[in-house]
Amino acid sequence: YQIGNCYYNGKGVNVDIKQAFEWYLKSAKKENSIAQNKIGYCYQYGIGICKDGKKAFEWYLKSSKKGNSEGQDNLGYCYQYGIAKRGNHNAQNNLAFCYKNEFGTIKNYNLAFKWYLKSAEGGNYNAQNNLGDCYRNGLETNINYNKAFEWYLKSAEGENYDAQNNLGNCYRNGLGTNKNYNKAFEWYLKSAKGGNHNAQYNLAFCFKDGLGTNKNYSIAFKWYSISAEGKNHNAQNALGYCYQHGIGIKTDNKKAFEWYLKSARRGNSAGQGNLGCCYQHGIGTDLDEMNAFKWYLKSAEGGNLKGQNNLGYCYQHGFGTYVNEKEAFKWYTKSARGGNHYAQNNLGYCYQHGIGVCINENKAFEWYSKSAKGGNIDAQNIMGKCYYSGKWVDKNYNIAFSWYLKSAEGGNHSAQNNLGYCYHYGIGVNIDQEKAFEWYLKSAKGGNHNAQNEIGYCYQHGVGINIDKKKAFEWYLKSAENGNIKGQNNLGYCYQYGIGIDIDNKKAFKWYLKSVEGGSFDAQYNLAFCYKNGIGTDKNLRKA
Repeated sequence: YQIGNCYYNGKGVNVDIKQAFEWYLKSAKKENSIAQNKIGYCYQYGIGICKDGKKAFEWYLKSSKKGNSEGQDNLGYCYQYGIAKRGNHNAQNNLAFCYKNEFGTIKNYNLAFKWYLKSAEGGNYNAQNNLGDCYRNGLETNINYNKAFEWYLKSAEGENYDAQNNLGNCYRNGLGTNKNYNKAFEWYLKSAKGGNHNAQYNLAFCFKDGLGTNKNYSIAFKWYSISAEGKNHNAQNALGYCYQHGIGIKTDNKKAFEWYLKSARRGNSAGQGNLGCCYQHGIGTDLDEMNAFKWYLKSAEGGNLKGQNNLGYCYQHGFGTYVNEKEAFKWYTKSARGGNHYAQNNLGYCYQHGIGVCINENKAFEWYSKSAKGGNIDAQNIMGKCYYSGKWVDKNYNIAFSWYLKSAEGGNHSAQNNLGYCYHYGIGVNIDQEKAFEWYLKSAKGGNHNAQNEIGYCYQHGVGINIDKKKAFEWYLKSAENGNIKGQNNLGYCYQYGIGIDIDNKKAFKWYLKSVEGGSFDAQYNLAFCYKNGIGTDKNLRKA
């Protein structure tokens, strides 16, 4: 390029425009963007070569794509004063792109829309798709989904893969047409086969959720993989999820982590949130609180509701950062207002207990209610407790039962225990001891120590099941070891009277004492009896 300048300017050598052109060309072919722009200039004005507007345009385009600002300016000039105005529809579409993206000219959405329209009406499929985008997003025109659909359809029928994907989105979401999942699937499939990575991602989603086709996790995984390899960050996140949860592929947490990382690094806020979860829980990588917080912060700032909720958790509990209850409240609020049901439940907790905000029981109930109605099983259980106890609302056992049932069916172990209690004692429903036992057992197997105690009681007294004192003892033991004071007292009773186990007064005394230390009044009586009669300990009437 510098030798070309020497011949062009006569520095150290006689001016020789043809030689200048030859040296510029050599440099341009080696991807020098400055030389590429210079070659375009030579072709435009006939410097060292015959004028050739088409070749001038080609070299300006090459220079522009490599980021050369002079090349971009010259390219814009070509579009604006040359082939676009002469009716070349490709050039009209490209000129619109320049105005829209401030490429070699000032940003001007009005002119972008004008040139997209000219090009689209001239039959340019790319412009038709771009015009559809204008109508869908309201770019220098009113939002008009019907017109967006019309232009996407024209472009899609012309085999524009972006438009085919956009048309699939219209059918999927009912934009400018009636919802039709079968047609959405058809257009996604066409676009995906044409290599459109967004469509490949959407097609995978269809196979995963059975949208317009039968569910097929293996095929869903295949299309997520193709899209992810094409650097689609949504697909990279989805592929990570597949590996984490074994969807269409064997579970592999390391690969899940790798794909979440790729997605996160490309700026995907959902991928960033999932990467934070990996660091928080050691999924496919070592536990790392600082990195968990870092990625939750990125995800939250990117607008991801799950990331915002998790960031609130970090600030509330000092996870990877310092405790800051006001920040916790702030992020829970953002997420909750966006519709995240976990955050709505957490926000209710903040208002109930004064975390980062003044206690406000009305707002606590309001947010718990929103969360519960949105399907959050923890909030549903809380609503059941509210209606059972009359806290913040009039007591209503029927409504309490209905909320416990929703929560229990969703897998909340505390609610399963509460539902068992309702069936056991006829609270908001007719007494049904078999159902009581069934729900106590689900809860107990899930680790709920209250339910473990209740199951022990059922086996001891034949509630909904045949009496089995050995099993009663086993469940009381589980409950007691998990810290349940009722279970500890009942376990003491088993040891004292040989229920399901040999009599062992020392162990009876030991468990009564643990239960008393936890605050059990029933155990206080039993412990007093032990001191009075020297059961498992020395007699001590004063302590009795």
